[in-house]
Amino acid sequence: MSMKSTQIMRSCRSSLLHFIHCAPVMLAMCDDSWLNESSIKDKDSLITLAKIQEQAERFNDMACAMKKVVETSKTLNNEERNLFSVAYKNVVGCCRSAWRVVSNIEQRLDDQKKKQAGEYRSTIEKELQAVCQEVLDLLHESLLKSENTAEGFVFYKKMEGDYYRYLAEVLTGDKRADVVKHSREAYQAATEKANSDLPPTHPIRLGLALNFSVFYYEIENNPEKACSIAQTAFNESIGQLDQPDSGSFKDSTLVMQLLRDNLTLWTSEREAAQ
Repeated sequence: MSMKSTQIMRSCRSSLLHFIHCAPVMLAMCDDSWLNESSIKDKDSLITLAKIQEQAERFNDMACAMKKVVETSKTLNNEERNLFSVAYKNVVGCCRSAWRVVSNIEQRLDDQKKKQAGEYRSTIEKELQAVCQEVLDLLHESLLKSENTAEGFVFYKKMEGDYYRYLAEVLTGDKRADVVKHSREAYQAATEKANSDLPPTHPIRLGLALNFSVFYYEIENNPEKACSIAQTAFNESIGQLDQPDSGSFKDSTLVMQLLRDNLTLWTSEREAAQ
């Protein structure tokens, strides 16, 4: 985990412990009033602003800016796709981290405090669901409809699978089964396109394999399938890496390391369980 991710998780945990003992929290919906009042309207200015917000770690504001970019332009280039992804990944990442912390605390409390923690967990779940639905709406209504490149299609279908997976982490019953199905189908569609149109070393194809394998391990509880996807992606890419000085080489090797780390962890856990 990166230092930035660790800092974000620590910040979320600190806020949670404070609010559990104090007052309820308002849902952190995208408040773009500052954007409506601003003179910034054109795409280039919004992109510049999003980059500033990323450096300032104002990810809710960054998500609002990128949402406006998507709504006005419908299509994004590679840099813009990454900004869109980073913004919402950090927003939803804080929700996911918070949900895990509160769920863990809830299990250790007595009846009255347990009820309070449960109510707060429900608040976080609503926030997480709202963020995920916002991303899925942008994907379905704009980005996937207008995308005509293989790389963009795989990127967005992977993202679709990711956000349905995040919903599956907090939902139960038929609702969970429904989002699990949608997540699996999105990942599968992305995989088929990636396998036919992107090289095995492409960072997006590798990232897709990484997340699809996590889906099978954590959501479907199928470690054998998870290991198979991760191992296949690693084996297919290991002998076809570009020159070490290329940007894609660095991105690819980073994801390959994550694949290998997961394989090591999952294999050891399976062996320990036997």
